[in-house]
Amino acid sequence: MSRILEESPNAQINKSILQRYIDLPVSENIVLATYVWIDGTGQDLRCKDRTLDFIPSGPKDLPIWNFDGSSTGQANGTNSDTYLHPVAIFKDPFTRGNNILVMCDTYKYDGTPTETNHRKTCLEAMNKCTAQEPWFGIEQEYTLLEFNGHPLGWPKNGFPGPQGPYFCGVGANKVFARDIVIAHYKACLYAGIKIAGTNAEAMPAQWEYQVGPCSGISIGDHLWMSRFLLHRISEEFGIVVTFDPKPVPGNWNGSGAHINVSTLKMRSDGGIKEIENAIQKLSNCHDRHIRAYDPKQGKDNERRLTGLNETSSINDFSYGIANRNSSIRIPRSVSDDGKGYFEDRRPSSNSDPYSVSEAIIRTICLDE
Repeated sequence: MSRILEESPNAQINKSILQRYIDLPVSENIVLATYVWIDGTGQDLRCKDRTLDFIPSGPKDLPIWNFDGSSTGQANGTNSDTYLHPVAIFKDPFTRGNNILVMCDTYKYDGTPTETNHRKTCLEAMNKCTAQEPWFGIEQEYTLLEFNGHPLGWPKNGFPGPQGPYFCGVGANKVFARDIVIAHYKACLYAGIKIAGTNAEAMPAQWEYQVGPCSGISIGDHLWMSRFLLHRISEEFGIVVTFDPKPVPGNWNGSGAHINVSTLKMRSDGGIKEIENAIQKLSNCHDRHIRAYDPKQGKDNERRLTGLNETSSINDFSYGIANRNSSIRIPRSVSDDGKGYFEDRRPSSNSDPYSVSEAIIRTICLDE
């Protein structure tokens, strides 16, 4: 891997030197807060740091901050101030101690949300159906790339062997950069992100981790911050993370962010009927959901949802028990138990979890 990493300036830095400064003592009431937000692409993240002289008990204690929105695709240069509203706090696994990571909403100068702030309307929808106790889990797939954009570990000329031995694989010829996966897993646990597990995926250099179950709006907060941690950790290794839904054209699996959905009634005895009712509602809104399931309103996902490589067709709605080529999958165990959850396999790996969960809630819970 040293040959690959030499292409990244980050990989050439001696990380042990940094630790001398990380270990320097500071006053107990001093907190380094890293504000994190979604930029104008709707899929990339930005961050910047500030010093606090108190330990916050929650996001409402934190000051609203601003940034140059003209440099992030969220404002023009003649009126560039864009505002960060803290919404969730996580422990910082990089500098530790009392230091924190802060998930933020973005707002324009006039108080209206930016175009990529989908959390505001998602929260409004979630607040209308708290009695139904919606739970979500997201299976986040991603691919690791060399610094030059080539899939990590792939031959410089040609392709690796066909898919088959890589899924949940073990061995140097089957999986690449497990170090990043383990580091990310531990960092999420330390931060307080509800990460549930991880595994190697079907395409070499492709991985997955799962977040959830999370209640309501927290699924978006936890997933976005988990993505930030993955980018940030990979940065240190000199490796690039891509959430592109089809990073390699051809007969290779794409990457999704399958979402598992459950309400209180679905989890109760006889809940399979509620699941079937929800699927019927989703079948009537297929096009609207496809537009909500990737940042380019279906244009990214159409490269992935071809009906091949464990996907459904983007043009058709389908469902089935244990069927990974359907839009909606009912797990075999759920069918056997007669209650539980369903999996919507349509969201792309670069989807906004706020948009995805909002669309689902408005359809199955609010009948909108």
